[in-house]
Amino acid sequence: MMEEKLKINNVKEGYRQRRFRWLTVTLLLALLTLVLCVSLLLFGNTRYPLDTVIRVLLGEQVQGATFAIGTLRLPRMLSGLLVGIAFGMAGSTFQTILRNPLASPDVIGITAGSSVGAMICILVLKLSGTVVSIVAVISGLLVASLIYALSKIGSFSGGKLILVGIGIQAMLNAVISFLLLRASQYDVPAAYRWLSGSLNGMQMANIPSLLIVLVVFGSIVILLGRHLKILELGEQSAITLGVKTDLVRLLLVLSAVFLIAFATSVTGPIAFVAFLAGPIATKLVGTGAPNEFPAGLVGAILVLGADLIGQFAFNTRFPVGVITGILGAPYLLILLIRMNQRGGSV
Repeated sequence: MMEEKLKINNVKEGYRQRRFRWLTVTLLLALLTLVLCVSLLLFGNTRYPLDTVIRVLLGEQVQGATFAIGTLRLPRMLSGLLVGIAFGMAGSTFQTILRNPLASPDVIGITAGSSVGAMICILVLKLSGTVVSIVAVISGLLVASLIYALSKIGSFSGGKLILVGIGIQAMLNAVISFLLLRASQYDVPAAYRWLSGSLNGMQMANIPSLLIVLVVFGSIVILLGRHLKILELGEQSAITLGVKTDLVRLLLVLSAVFLIAFATSVTGPIAFVAFLAGPIATKLVGTGAPNEFPAGLVGAILVLGADLIGQFAFNTRFPVGVITGILGAPYLLILLIRMNQRGGSV
C-alpha cells in the first residue's frame, strides 16, 4: 500500500515538474518574442525611442515616425510574428504525427507546392497580390493531398509519406527552375524575392486574414495537442485510450497544411523554420509535454531574429529566408549524419 502511494506521489511530482518547466519555458519564449517585436519597431534607418513607438501605436500622428513605424515596420513585425508561429506549429505537428524529425512541410514538398502555384501566377499569368496568395494556398493543399494519396497506395507509413514527399519536392523544384529559365528577365527578380522568403513589402492588409487562419487552425492544433502526444504511443495504444485516431489525425493534418500553405502564400517559403522549431521546442520543454505552442513561439523567434540579423548584421540586407536557410542547413546535415550512425531511416 505504501509503495503504491509512493509511486502515485512520484507520478504527481513528475507531472508538477513537467508542468512548471513548460510554463517557465513558454513564458521565457514569449518574453523573448516580445523583445524581438519591440526591437523591430525601434530599429531601422532611423532609431525611434520607445515612447515615440507607443504614441504611434496609440494612434497619435508623429511626423516621420507614423509612416516609418505604422506603415513599414508594424506590418513587417506582425507578419513575421504570425508567419513564424504558423510555420513552427505546423512543422511540429507533422513531425509529431509522423514521428520523424525529417517530416517537415518544407522537406516533404508542401511548401514547394505553394511555391509552384505562386510562380505560375507571377511568371506565367503575370498576376500579383491577393490572387497569388489564394493560388499558393490552393496549390499547397492540392500537393499535400497528392502526397497523402500516393503514400496510401499499398500500406501507409510515415516513412513512405516522407519519401514520397521528398520525391514530389524534387519534381516541383524542377518545375520552378524551368519556369524561372523560361520567364521574362523583368519578372525573375520578383519571383526570386518571393522564393527567398521575405518580409519586405508587407502591408496591414495581409494581417487580418493571416490572423484569422492562425487563430482558427492554431487553436485546433493546440486543443488536440493532448491527443497528439497519445498518437506518439502508436495506433493501437491510442485506440485503447479512446482516441479517434483517424479523425484526430485528419484534423491535425488539415490544420497544419492550412497553416503552412497560408503562411507561405504571404511571405514565401521561409526556409527551415518549420523544420527547426519543433526539435528546439522539444529540447526546451521536454519530451513529456505538448510543444505545439512553444514550437510556434520558437518559429516566431527564428523569423523575427533572422529578420533583425538580415537587416542590420551585414553591409547588404538579406531576406529573412536566407538567414534561416544558413541556420537550418547545418542542422539538417547533422541530423542525417546522426540517423546514419544509428542505422536509422526515414
